[in-house]
Amino acid sequence: MAVEGFQFIALYVYNKDWEEDLDLRPGDILTVSKTSLTSLGLKDGDKEHPERLGWMVGVNERTKQRGDFPGTYVQYVGPVKMYVGLQLMSLSSHFHPQKMSPPTLVKLVEAIEKKGLECETLYRTSGFLAVGGHRQSLNFELSEPEVGQYDIQALSEALMGFLQDLPSPIIPESVYPSLKTALQEEAELSVEETGRRLLKALAPPAMPLPSLLTLQYLLRHLDRVGQSSAHNGLDPHTLALLFSPLLLTAGSEEDPLPPKPSKTKAMASSVINGEGSKMADAEWYWGDISRKGGNNKLIKIFHRGGKYGFSEPLTFSSVAELILHYHQESLAQYNPKLDSRLLYPVSKYQQDQVVKEDNVEAVGEQLKVYHEQYQEKSREYDVLYEDYTRTSQELQMKHTAIEAFTETIKIFEEQCETQERYSKEYIDKFHRDGNSQEIERIQSNSDKLKSRVTEIHDSKRKLEQDLKEQAADNREIDKKMNSLKPDLMQLRKIRDQYLMWLNQKGTRQKKINEWLGIKNDVEDLYSLMDEMDDLPHHDERNWYVGDIKRGQAEELLRGKGDGTFLIRDSQSQKGSYACSVVVDGDIKHCVIFKTSTGYGFAEPYNLYASLRELVLHYRHTSLVQHNDSLNVTLACPVLTQQQPR
Repeated sequence: MAVEGFQFIALYVYNKDWEEDLDLRPGDILTVSKTSLTSLGLKDGDKEHPERLGWMVGVNERTKQRGDFPGTYVQYVGPVKMYVGLQLMSLSSHFHPQKMSPPTLVKLVEAIEKKGLECETLYRTSGFLAVGGHRQSLNFELSEPEVGQYDIQALSEALMGFLQDLPSPIIPESVYPSLKTALQEEAELSVEETGRRLLKALAPPAMPLPSLLTLQYLLRHLDRVGQSSAHNGLDPHTLALLFSPLLLTAGSEEDPLPPKPSKTKAMASSVINGEGSKMADAEWYWGDISRKGGNNKLIKIFHRGGKYGFSEPLTFSSVAELILHYHQESLAQYNPKLDSRLLYPVSKYQQDQVVKEDNVEAVGEQLKVYHEQYQEKSREYDVLYEDYTRTSQELQMKHTAIEAFTETIKIFEEQCETQERYSKEYIDKFHRDGNSQEIERIQSNSDKLKSRVTEIHDSKRKLEQDLKEQAADNREIDKKMNSLKPDLMQLRKIRDQYLMWLNQKGTRQKKINEWLGIKNDVEDLYSLMDEMDDLPHHDERNWYVGDIKRGQAEELLRGKGDGTFLIRDSQSQKGSYACSVVVDGDIKHCVIFKTSTGYGFAEPYNLYASLRELVLHYRHTSLVQHNDSLNVTLACPVLTQQQPR
């Protein structure tokens, strides 16, 4: 189904300041529905001047994430038809098991080279990539035989658009330091040595095999383009300027950035319903409700002389203004255990909509139903996740085996050619000598060698067929996992709403645990007792060590007991974190992802609002559900005095 929308292109780097914002880099295409702009009071001509619109809500076509972005950072591109349900695939998803490059890229390159590399309009795009529906329709029709009907400019835009629309650049950020080092030392090294270092930096496993194969294929094409530079004007320097933004992540901008519009819209629905409205109308204001039996943290809001605040001096003119401020700022200055922001209001309107029952018993029984459904879906997802991990490892092994078969076949075929070349001379000689026994021996050896080559070819073909079938099965598992994620998220959300409703009604924790099927002598996520307030896990200074290297983390943990852990900034995945923990005397490391839904070790468990919440959860929950070799809990922060024995 198609709906009307508009596209804008990012002109500057923007690193999000708010949880619901989008990260931008120059060249990103932002798609915004017409309905969304209409809700902002869109007038004729406003879309051509996005700076007038302030903050807009749209989808970044590069990352496929939805969120807010500042109108002052973008430029209007044009109208577009938005097709619901269309998603871009990662680079590895474009690969056919038997192909060395993505079929889409191969078809585009072949069509461009067939049209002619000497064309003066080659890779001269008509403005912005992804303008209108022309390139979109071309991309979706690439499998059709009519691809040859498009002119060289349309094919050029489609190829560059294919590279731009990949969720991540072909050359991953993790190899940048090695590339930079090799280039910085260029003056001291020979061209050959510099080339060898660059090739080493781009070799697997530092660079994923699909990315490397795609890069090699594309560079061979660009080399052929450059050979015709006398006609097309595309010398190596020009090609580098055109394609480097498509192959590498854009760097930081030196030009001064434009001012960001005032951030008021993002909280409009969740803070106040219109300027000057009463606090009683705000969705987060619940009035006179009881906290009895609840496990939430309290922090008082003081009111004196018409001003509000958590402590003196009181500086806010209203509670709504205070809430808006701490949507962006942490509460840790008042209490180290409250290192969090006021991001997600619990809506009293939403509560009334979700919880339909009108008494505690009925709500409790319904909670039990939702909790059982959530557990069932979680078990189903865990089984699929294990199957997906296993088959992915097997696919990688088969890819490696096929590469080994290819090299073996090459060696045997060279032996066959050598033997055939020399055998003819010896057979002629033995014919003259009348030595039929030697002739039979030579022919027998030749037949055995040819038979062995045939066997290897057959084994390779069988393995390729197995790989093709298993890759199809793996894709089906991935589809099933993706179809389960929305159900898991929704069930967890509903279950938590019922839990909140019961806590607000003063329901005893023991009774809630019975509905959840939790033994009352076992700690759980919903039953953090008051005596846990003194746990060292609450203070991130006990376990967060910042930007240190893997080796330094291992030094800190060496000799410590099982369950001793620390959290650090990830060296390989910028923006993410790494957990280092002692397991059976060894030190293991795993990535903590930061996503739009929260922190976590893997989908669909990236649900924790902060690292502290994640640490508290895995204090009593084993990591084995994410990795069989991590049967351990985050028992003891590394910087506390008390260590587990």
